[in-house]
Amino acid sequence: MRAAWKLFCISAVVLAAALGLAHLLVPDIVPVAFAEEPQAAWAVLTAFTLRAIEMIAAAVATISLAALAGGTIQLAWSRASRDTRAPRCRTPRRS
Repeated sequence: MRAAWKLFCISAVVLAAALGLAHLLVPDIVPVAFAEEPQAAWAVLTAFTLRAIEMIAAAVATISLAALAGGTIQLAWSRASRDTRAPRCRTPRRS
């Protein structure tokens, strides 16, 4: 569980950093080559790269959060099923 939390936190930090860099470096650039007005090639490539990093980080965060939720549900399910078992009754011994 601890590794999944680390992965989630790291991907959330990377996502926030990529978003911040995109707004700082290329605020009005659309990451596609065809736009109404000409855009610098370096700006389009930078915006595309930062958008790809954002998408990958968001996907990793979503997958790790789903794994954490699944692990938590499985742990709760196993605890609940363990607590509701019927107690074993001993058969009386014959002497």
